[in-house]
Amino acid sequence: MRRVDLPSGTVTFVFTDVEGSTRLLEELGEAAFATALLEHRRVVRGACARNGGVEVDTQGDAFLLAFPTAPGALAAASELQEALGGGRVRLRVGLHTGTPLLTDEGYVGVDLHRAARIAAAGHGGQVLLSSSTAALVGLDGLVDLGESRFKDLAAAERVYQLGEAAFPPLKSLYRTNLPVPASPFQGREVELASVVELLGREELRLVTLTGPGGTGKTRLGLQAAAEAAERFPDGLFWVALAPLREPALLLPGIVQALELKEQPGRPLAETLQAALMGRRMLLFLDNAEHLLPDLVTELAPLRAIAGPSIFVTSRERLQLQGEHVYQVPSLNTEDAVDLFLTRAAQQGVTQQDNRRERVVPAAGRAAAGA
Repeated sequence: MRRVDLPSGTVTFVFTDVEGSTRLLEELGEAAFATALLEHRRVVRGACARNGGVEVDTQGDAFLLAFPTAPGALAAASELQEALGGGRVRLRVGLHTGTPLLTDEGYVGVDLHRAARIAAAGHGGQVLLSSSTAALVGLDGLVDLGESRFKDLAAAERVYQLGEAAFPPLKSLYRTNLPVPASPFQGREVELASVVELLGREELRLVTLTGPGGTGKTRLGLQAAAEAAERFPDGLFWVALAPLREPALLLPGIVQALELKEQPGRPLAETLQAALMGRRMLLFLDNAEHLLPDLVTELAPLRAIAGPSIFVTSRERLQLQGEHVYQVPSLNTEDAVDLFLTRAAQQGVTQQDNRRERVVPAAGRAAAGA
């Protein structure tokens, strides 16, 4: 049955979560933490109700709220910032306005995920707004933080902060040329977590995703690289190998992706070594299979550089010592259906009578970019 209380049309989503909840639990103990969390929920629900909002979803310490107006959403966020600003519970808040599809079971679309991503990039006590929300509430009282890219890999978004308090830089993607995918990441939660875990292991310097064409290696690889961004403070750089006709073009392709300047008379391998030595960086080499086996020889100088990690997608493994291979399975039926429905919703196709539609992800999954 359709929830008649959910606003439709232009909707402003507010996503909140508690910064460092695990650490706070350890510091306060279970009883005190439960009390603090209960008070936090009371405050969030009160601010939502007083400003015309609706609680869409909650899980753990995270809330997803929906407001029919952007000023109402901002007023609620301001209340939360003031009410919880001096307490032990430090709330991160993200606001984003869009036009999600409303179905019998809830919202469909990337807008609710966008609010979660914006909140996750902030810090305790910080309220962040997307440009679409800022345009509706006006810039008075807001600070322009410039453009940022988030782990959903959408195009760069200009972000604003409520109030002039000083916070550390946003936890967004930086130093990256990862492309903007045509569609949001859908399904594959288990595979994504596994690949992110592999990229986070310092002893693994070469990880290869393998599988037949069409299994989604590139999309999984892009999302995993974005999710692992904090592991690589010196940047994430994507190198498209498909256009390369011969393995000897690998190093020039990497130099171009990194926007390095070639030095006359100096081998490219030396240029790369000087630029990358000691850098905690991820080089994502996408679609390597047509360059094998000769690509292995071209990779040798790159692998000799201490610092960068190499992440490869290929239909076949590279057969290199130290290579960790992850076989990408085909989408299961449920994920394939969800992907189809999400893409249909993006095109304005309503599946009103389809009971399989999973349209309101749990707040915690939204934050993780499920």
